[in-house]
Amino acid sequence: MRLSLCMIVKNEAENLPRCLDSVKNAVDEMVVLDTGSTDATVEIACSYGAQVAEFEWGDDFAVARNEALKHVTGDWVLVLDADELLADSVVPLLRQLIEREEALVINLVRQEIGATQSPYSLVSRLFRRHPAVQFSRPYHAMIDDSVAQLLQKEPDWQVLNCADVVILHYGYQPGTIASRDKLQTAKTTMERAWRSNPEDPYVCSKLGALYVQMEDFSKGIQLLERGLRSFSTPSTPILYELHYHLGIAYSRLKQYQLAEQHYQSATQQPILDRLKLGAYNNLGNLLKGKGDLLNAQKTYQTCLEIDPNFAIGHYNLGMTLKAKGQLEPAIIHYQTAIQLDPNYAEAYQNLGVVLLKLGKISESLQAFQQAIKLHQQQNPAEAERLQQGLTEMGFQV
Repeated sequence: MRLSLCMIVKNEAENLPRCLDSVKNAVDEMVVLDTGSTDATVEIACSYGAQVAEFEWGDDFAVARNEALKHVTGDWVLVLDADELLADSVVPLLRQLIEREEALVINLVRQEIGATQSPYSLVSRLFRRHPAVQFSRPYHAMIDDSVAQLLQKEPDWQVLNCADVVILHYGYQPGTIASRDKLQTAKTTMERAWRSNPEDPYVCSKLGALYVQMEDFSKGIQLLERGLRSFSTPSTPILYELHYHLGIAYSRLKQYQLAEQHYQSATQQPILDRLKLGAYNNLGNLLKGKGDLLNAQKTYQTCLEIDPNFAIGHYNLGMTLKAKGQLEPAIIHYQTAIQLDPNYAEAYQNLGVVLLKLGKISESLQAFQQAIKLHQQQNPAEAERLQQGLTEMGFQV
């Protein structure tokens, strides 16, 4: 089976080489649709041997992705964005999966680098080139709608899940988010899509989550609840998202009982466990906040059973153990969090607190010093507060 990379890009000269380097030995063809770059994006794509076509951007991702598909000649299509990488280790597995005669779509786990709360998502980015498989939805363009329609006509096809991490996405790094005015653009486009189909649970989920992110909780909750009421299909990933974002909204409004109920509902959805890390972690935070340390500990331990490299899970488990007076185990989890994320200022700070309680003054001050250094880069006010507190205690850091 021939595998084709299919991309749409605009002014991605900074990211594109890294993306194409990750995939150049894994695919048989590269198709890049440029939507109006003014930097060296086109030249870079050509230098990798990609087939480059040009297309005028029309504020609709689905239209652009479908245009890109017209240039693909392979049997299977892998869709990546320029801020994504293909994980090397999974290429042999992907090659095996696309040889399966019954496979139509292979859903891929994407790791959201820099997203501490929900570090994994499931995306339908690897699919057989079939005339009926097309993208829809102008902002969150996806093939799922057309696939559902095709399966009704040709039910022998199968949609598979690849449980390994396949795509590394760097779009959630703080600097990336800050450098792009994405929220308002997304809001405008998604509101237009919602007006066309106001009962669509998927649209309600995405737009409702965006409202919550923009702290318009009333609109967000209204849409997310509407999505739950409109839900009639067994699309459990969408049901998870509705409950998860309602949990966030009610938690921000300090309606903790409702938040806990929605997080519990989210964790009960029959989807890949790693996709539920955000709900488990936030549920643990609520349990810890109300003093239910035993169940908070169990919940964070569940997070780490799902993903031992979940840095915030180690940190939160450390905080829970500290609250229970189990200082030595707390140190282990703080140190693990730091190993996984060397810029974890809060982990260094609380490691310093525990070491100080144990009388390990020198080690404690070293941890506090590193915490202050990181806070100065990330949160100068906290760095000043911490340094002042240590000075008042008679320590010079």
